[in-house]
Amino acid sequence: MSETKHDNLWAAPTPGGPLDATVTIPGSKSLSNRYLILAALGSKPVTLVGLLRSRDTELMMGALRALGVSCEVDPKTDTTVTVTPPAGGLFRGNVDVYCGLAGTVMRFVPGLALFADDAVRFDGDEQAYARPMKPVLDGLEQLGATIEYHGEEGFLPFTVTPPKTLPSADAPAKVSIDSSGSSQFISGLLLVGSRLPGGLELAHTGERTPSLPHIRMTVADVNGAGGHAEADEDARVWRVAHGSLQLSDRVVVEPDLSNAAPFLGAALIAGGRVRVPHWPVETTQPGGLLPGYLESMGARVSFPEEDGVRYCEVVSDGHVHGLGDFDLTAAGEIAPSLAAILVFADAPTNMIGIGHLRGHETNRLAALVAEITRIGGEASELPDGIAITPVPRERLHGAVMETYADHRMATFAAMIGLAVPGVNIVDVQTTRKTLPNFVGMWNELLSR
Repeated sequence: MSETKHDNLWAAPTPGGPLDATVTIPGSKSLSNRYLILAALGSKPVTLVGLLRSRDTELMMGALRALGVSCEVDPKTDTTVTVTPPAGGLFRGNVDVYCGLAGTVMRFVPGLALFADDAVRFDGDEQAYARPMKPVLDGLEQLGATIEYHGEEGFLPFTVTPPKTLPSADAPAKVSIDSSGSSQFISGLLLVGSRLPGGLELAHTGERTPSLPHIRMTVADVNGAGGHAEADEDARVWRVAHGSLQLSDRVVVEPDLSNAAPFLGAALIAGGRVRVPHWPVETTQPGGLLPGYLESMGARVSFPEEDGVRYCEVVSDGHVHGLGDFDLTAAGEIAPSLAAILVFADAPTNMIGIGHLRGHETNRLAALVAEITRIGGEASELPDGIAITPVPRERLHGAVMETYADHRMATFAAMIGLAVPGVNIVDVQTTRKTLPNFVGMWNELLSR
């Protein structure tokens, strides 16, 4: 992995004893950006309560505003946003959309360009030029759009020109793509399928479907907006019927359960108790699998209720069990947090089913191996994951840890710093992508 210059360093704090903290997690990024897209596809204003305010959601709102959608932030609480779609449902064309490094923006918003009155140009951060885009753009081409690449084919920057006429209403438009690199390619097309005159039938041609819970989340959200989406997961085919979408007038966003992983996982590394409030009873978020994973590593997990608020509580004595072969296909986004815990386990773990993480904000598998090795640990890449072989804690040492402009690599490094003094993190502010106040939250975690 390439390294950046050693500037903007943050010294990761080490606790003086077992933790005892309650941490409130901001709204889910995955749900926030799906709700923003679905609100834009409706016909009436929608107020989103508890919306995550981070770089990714700011980029999404900026993209929608460029397309003629109003996103009005309540001045009394910046987590309440009212979204008003454009009159007539026609999006504004001949505009530029800046995606930053947000996968949900670069892969969800191009579908809206099918319904724009002119071409829409897409660009992003330099690091975003390495993130694959071709499957979703191939899908849009199959629906009649024209794609012009301004750099390497299949990557940002590019222009989407909407078709002069949309596919026939006589039958569902059929699209076949290989979405092995990211579930977002499938989700991006499913979100706009209802707008197609005959609906959409989407086939995934790859052998494996990464992050299937994220696709299930999209299906559930489309149906929650009044659409009719269904999945044949065995055949790897999804169908969305033609129809109008409209979210409820007021939608409350769940806390981001994947962003809870560094905080709840901290209890296993440092020992003690950490609680996260407003934990849902049921959820479509992959992070909902986190409590079970932590329990398998030796934590005691419970869900107490106090004054009508349901908590996820994790208690640990700091002893971590290795997991052997550990299939993380269903929740790859929490792999960096789990990897940080497993560095301190009592036995090796092979985290598998996460080969698609090579195409995230950075190549997360290579990054995890590089950073574990940098502190004196042992890890190696597998064809579909990474192998972590724990070493005695006394063999681990402080280092300047890279983040690769990846928010989850920054939180991974902070977790390592809980048990390894002398960890300094390059550009910890990359966490603003999903946790705008991560440093403050982390310091509070350790101060209680």
